[in-house]
Amino acid sequence: MNIPLAERLRPRSLDDYIGQRHLVGEGGVIRRMVETGRVNSFILWGPPGVGKTTLARIVAKMTEVPFYTLSAVTSGVKEVREVLEKCEKESGSLFSKGRPILFIDEIHRFNKSQQDSLLGAVEKGTVTLIGATTENPSFEVIRPLLSRAQVYTLKPLDNEDLDILITRALEKDPILNKRKIEIREKGALMRFAGGDARKLLNTLDLIEQSEPENVEIVIDDALVTDRLQENPAAYDRNGEMHYDIISAFIKSIRGSDPDGALYWLARMVEGGEDPKFIARRLVISAAEDIGLANPNALLLANATFDALAKIGWPEGRIILGECTVYLATSPKSNSAYLGIDSAIAKVRETGNLPVPLHLRNAPTKLMKDLGYGKGYKYAHDYEGNYVEQQFLPDGLEGIQFWTPQNNPQEIKIAAHIAAIKGLAEKNNPNPGEIPPEDGKKTKENN
Repeated sequence: MNIPLAERLRPRSLDDYIGQRHLVGEGGVIRRMVETGRVNSFILWGPPGVGKTTLARIVAKMTEVPFYTLSAVTSGVKEVREVLEKCEKESGSLFSKGRPILFIDEIHRFNKSQQDSLLGAVEKGTVTLIGATTENPSFEVIRPLLSRAQVYTLKPLDNEDLDILITRALEKDPILNKRKIEIREKGALMRFAGGDARKLLNTLDLIEQSEPENVEIVIDDALVTDRLQENPAAYDRNGEMHYDIISAFIKSIRGSDPDGALYWLARMVEGGEDPKFIARRLVISAAEDIGLANPNALLLANATFDALAKIGWPEGRIILGECTVYLATSPKSNSAYLGIDSAIAKVRETGNLPVPLHLRNAPTKLMKDLGYGKGYKYAHDYEGNYVEQQFLPDGLEGIQFWTPQNNPQEIKIAAHIAAIKGLAEKNNPNPGEIPPEDGKKTKENN
């Protein structure tokens, strides 16, 4: 039998599916979709070997709808349109039990025009789109498509899941269950798998095939390492360690430890991590952890991302190293991060409060007659380019979302704000009144 073990053991129902309990367990959103027969378009985001393709096939099988599949690696706009035409015919068929499912593997590899070609069919309900990607959809999938498809994150399988998979392989597989196999140690199996079910099963498959048929197989860490002959660091890319190491990397930068940050960077470089992924996290860290304490950090991180595209690998490691040390040794502040989250929380609490009339644009006469823009004070017409006026909606006056932290840059910013506010109070002791313009022309709008 030449069929790989991973394919022989591919589950056919949600009850046989291992892992992703947050999606397919009792009350999970995908399980509810299948049980109700109402499947909406969604994108599965997660590392290789966690069950993205299998889950899509199970959804189609259990809902008994036509299932079409495309690979973004080999398919272009022409192939997409041909499949969509078939789906449209299926949707209009009297014998159809529901919308056809179109599964697109590696959807992040589709360019904008290829992704655009899907929009109409998804919008009209001609097809239910299920995409699979190992890359962050926020960066790789166009916004209009993201607005039409929910993103669900799949996690690496934990050791409990992998243990269940090993037991199932030994008991259920028609080849392995005929062999006498004893597993004395599982550490290397788990480590090399790195949360990837396919890697685990491929390892068992390789070991079984490398042993004579009439010989008992005793699996321990030494045997697994000998058979694979591979550096575990390179085997962990996109596995469980992928998430642990990037977490350690970012926390080392946040903790101002350049040595720790460089070590975890080296682990990712040696493990074959995507350099773009590392660069993206550096950009996020520059804004989240360094922020206004050193605004140049964001500029350097963004320049690092751009330079990687020009330089490539392996010299790109030097660029990543420079940026890593710079961020780790920079002063830290999360005031902007806390500020935006505080503002978002208030928006969710208070809803869509109306924009004050004086802040609204008034491009038409009717809007001007309704008071749009009336009373707006143009800051550049005032000393210090500042004048006191209300910028928050009614009911939120005086709320402070951004609080400067104790670092030289933000102390300087806070002093500047205090100085111009003090100047405004001196020049206009009654903020509710509009001070005289001294012959200056006031810009009413924008």
